[in-house]
Amino acid sequence: MVALDNGFATALQQAQAQISDQLTLRLAGDDPLHQAMRYAVGGGKMLRGFLVLESARLHKVPQHAALDAALAIECLHAYSLVHDDLPCMDDDDLRRGQPTLHRKWDEAMAVLAGDSLQTLAFELLAVPELGPNVLALIRALAQSAGKDGMVSGQMLDIAAETAETPLSLDQITQLQARKTGCLIEWSATAGAVLAGADISPLRQYATALGLAFQIADDILDIEGDAEKVGKAVRKDAEAGKATFVSLLGLEPAKQRARDLVEEACAALAPYGADGETLKQAARFVIARDS
Repeated sequence: MVALDNGFATALQQAQAQISDQLTLRLAGDDPLHQAMRYAVGGGKMLRGFLVLESARLHKVPQHAALDAALAIECLHAYSLVHDDLPCMDDDDLRRGQPTLHRKWDEAMAVLAGDSLQTLAFELLAVPELGPNVLALIRALAQSAGKDGMVSGQMLDIAAETAETPLSLDQITQLQARKTGCLIEWSATAGAVLAGADISPLRQYATALGLAFQIADDILDIEGDAEKVGKAVRKDAEAGKATFVSLLGLEPAKQRARDLVEEACAALAPYGADGETLKQAARFVIARDS
């Protein structure tokens, strides 16, 4: 694991502990479905949940409301990974260093656990304690996750595998803005939405962050170690898929990721020193080894 800045490391570890503890409580059933759901949400970096908590801190959103929103995005993200790993999608055997859920159980359980995590995300948000702006937050999550967001990006990704010509840079950027970027944007702006504040600075931050995150993933697919990454690497190259690395080249892709991190940090200027932890998060995104 890459060494983290002390401030960011502490904030991330605290977020991970809070989210993990609460998810364990919320998914305490002993039946196979609850067991599979707990398996799906375990072991991740919980970066999206961290972004929710940090954006909420910037806008003085109550802790209980922020935590429910953080749990929601981690549940929805976990659902997306479980379904993404299925044989009918990316057909992966390894996730977060462990067998994918459909390998640990079976495909039917993976579908059901994913479905349950998705609906749980909205259940967690649909409570009056999150305040008067929660409906806007729920609507934004549905849009970010659905036909114009993450699911659309996944569809474009699958279509690209059988396309006659590789995707262009603009097409890959659009694909990843939907598949990865939409949920990162929702996470980073959640606190502002709940507070009824201007989301523009955090939206700009998240747009740059999401693209940098995906470029870093493409670089890890080339340079990463499967044991550290926690999933198969070099799959894109072997499949002949166009990526930021294949189109830009390895070093230009790294430079583009660094430039995006600077854009993300610049967007946080309105928050002054309070935005420092989010700046560190952006730097972590392109320095990580998993």
